[in-house]
Amino acid sequence: MAQGRFISLEGLDGAGKSTHLSWLTAHLAERGIDHLVTREPGGTPLGEQLRELLLKQPMHLETEALLMFAVRREHLAQVIEPALAAGRWVVCDRFTDATHAYQVGGRGLALDKFTMLEQWVQGREQGLLQPDLTLLFDVPLEVSRARLANGRELDRFEREQDAFFERVRDAYHARAAASAGRMRVIDASRSITAIQAELAQLLAA
Repeated sequence: MAQGRFISLEGLDGAGKSTHLSWLTAHLAERGIDHLVTREPGGTPLGEQLRELLLKQPMHLETEALLMFAVRREHLAQVIEPALAAGRWVVCDRFTDATHAYQVGGRGLALDKFTMLEQWVQGREQGLLQPDLTLLFDVPLEVSRARLANGRELDRFEREQDAFFERVRDAYHARAAASAGRMRVIDASRSITAIQAELAQLLAA
């Protein structure tokens, strides 16, 4: 049985991930591609409980990073790896690139500690388990902020100051530049039609 494909979606909140996630899953369904949709932090019953803590409970930076990777280990073992082995495609709203952007770039977690956790949690005999394709939806910070200004309650990450999000965005771009083509930066300030046309081309490839 052919191995499934792993696609992740990344970007600042307000970049349009949710909108394009819906389109992406419909696009796969139209083509008869068996797939599942999941998210991080979360994805499993335990992961969803830890997500509540991560989004609402203040904690030490290293505690935050350890919990992110604990959620990921459970997610990989219970959901992602079995699905890929069964030939299914996995579409995930955020994965390790988000931890690099938010915890390393935004909060200042030491890169060597991040790398050690990434190798431990995602390391395999055949190498590091990463998405086959990561779609990084990129918008300027002012666009992200404007889209979030809809009156809903913000989580503790979304309440961070502008400087934090500028560091997150810079870290995303640095990670993309070092990804050897795995991460594709999508200009998400364009029309939805233009973005979806680009996504269709990327998926076809």
